[in-house]
Amino acid sequence: MKTIQEAVEATIRKTPFIEEALNEKLINVSSLARVILPEVTKILRKEVKVGAVMMAINRLSPATDLRIRKNIKKLAVNLGDFIVRSELCDFTFKNTPTLLKEIAKILTKSAAQTDTFLTISQGIFETNIVTSTSLKPFVEDFFKNETLTSTVLDLASITIKLPKGNLEQSGIYYFILKQLAWANIAVQEVISTTNEMTIVVKEDEISNTFSILMDLKK
Repeated sequence: MKTIQEAVEATIRKTPFIEEALNEKLINVSSLARVILPEVTKILRKEVKVGAVMMAINRLSPATDLRIRKNIKKLAVNLGDFIVRSELCDFTFKNTPTLLKEIAKILTKSAAQTDTFLTISQGIFETNIVTSTSLKPFVEDFFKNETLTSTVLDLASITIKLPKGNLEQSGIYYFILKQLAWANIAVQEVISTTNEMTIVVKEDEISNTFSILMDLKK
C-alpha cells in the first residue's frame, strides 16, 4: 500500500514541467495540491485531505533533480557549433517492400549534388525524409508509386554537436526541447545520431529557435 508521500511523488513526477516549476517556486503549493488531489485519491483508493497533500509536496526533496539539472547545464555550456540549414522539406511515406529501392535512388542523387541536406529515418510503419528543396522534384519522382502520408514545406533545421558524455547524462534532450516548448515553438522533427541532434522547425521560427539554443550555452 502506497503512502500519501509516495502517491504525491508519483503524480508530480509524471509531469516534468510541474516538477521543475515547483522547484523554482513558480507554483502555488495549495493550488497544486487541489489539482492533483483526485489523482492521489485514485492511487490510494481512499479519501485524502488537501492539507496532507500539501505537506507531502513540501517534503519533496529537490536534491536529485537539482543535481541532474546542474549536470545537464554543464553539458549545455559545452554544446558544439550550431549548423543552420534553410529551404528544407519533409516527406513521410508508408513502409513498403519497394521503399528501400527508392531510398537508394535518392541517396545516390544526393551524393551527386554538393551542399544538399538529406536525412532518412525509418520507423516500424513509416519512413521520414527531410531534404533540401533542390531534391524535392527527385523525391516526388522516385517515390511517385509509394504511399505519401505527409508533406511539410518551408522548413529549416539546426544541427547541434553534443558534448562528450551526453549518453551518460539523462535529460539532455528534455533540457533542450523544453526551452522550445516554453517558447511555443512547434518542433517538426528531431533527428539524432550518437553525438548530433538536429531540430527541424518552420522557417519563420528558425531565428527564435537559434536564439533560444544559443542562450543554453551562456
